[in-house]
Amino acid sequence: MGDDAKSSAERLEALWQGSFGDSYTDRNAKAAEGRLPFWKKLLTDHPCDRVLEIGCNLGANLRWIAQVIPPRDVYGVDVNEKALATLRSDVPTINPVWARARELPFRDGFFDLVFTCGVLIHQPPDMLEGVMAEAVRCSRRYVLAMEYFAEKPTEVPYRDQKGALFKCDFGGLYQGQHPGLRLVHKDFLSKASGWDDLTVWLFEHSR
Repeated sequence: MGDDAKSSAERLEALWQGSFGDSYTDRNAKAAEGRLPFWKKLLTDHPCDRVLEIGCNLGANLRWIAQVIPPRDVYGVDVNEKALATLRSDVPTINPVWARARELPFRDGFFDLVFTCGVLIHQPPDMLEGVMAEAVRCSRRYVLAMEYFAEKPTEVPYRDQKGALFKCDFGGLYQGQHPGLRLVHKDFLSKASGWDDLTVWLFEHSR
């Protein structure tokens, strides 16, 4: 990792660990509402024994996943302690872990599914490839990205912070960087359906 890349990654990690990240957690206290049907269908169509969310915050996805598979097999990582403490209190039977997205503390292929939801968009461009590689490394079967889409990389102003939100073709990036991934499902989750206009790419490792 170059010094510039490490510096930009550390700047954003510090942002999300501090009061900026705490405020995000407070704003998203009700983000989980309405997400159970999505996870029931996805995990019925694509059964998984062990799941990891990178950037889980307070568990808007994991609390529903823990109703579909055993909670002991549900993991999440984040750098914001307030969010992790809330998740531990609300769903004490799952596994919230403090970790950086670029340095996941798990062995290769430990999970059936590794996913992000509105997290790749917050990675600095010079760190994005490394974060995606960590998701692929830890996945035995599926990699899921649920992110804002743009044909070309586009920075979006975000709460007076520069370099904190980017849209791009994350699915295309995954396939370009990891040709062993096969796209098995693509979808769009609108604000009207309780999400945030996210494009969904589900990949499976080629066998």
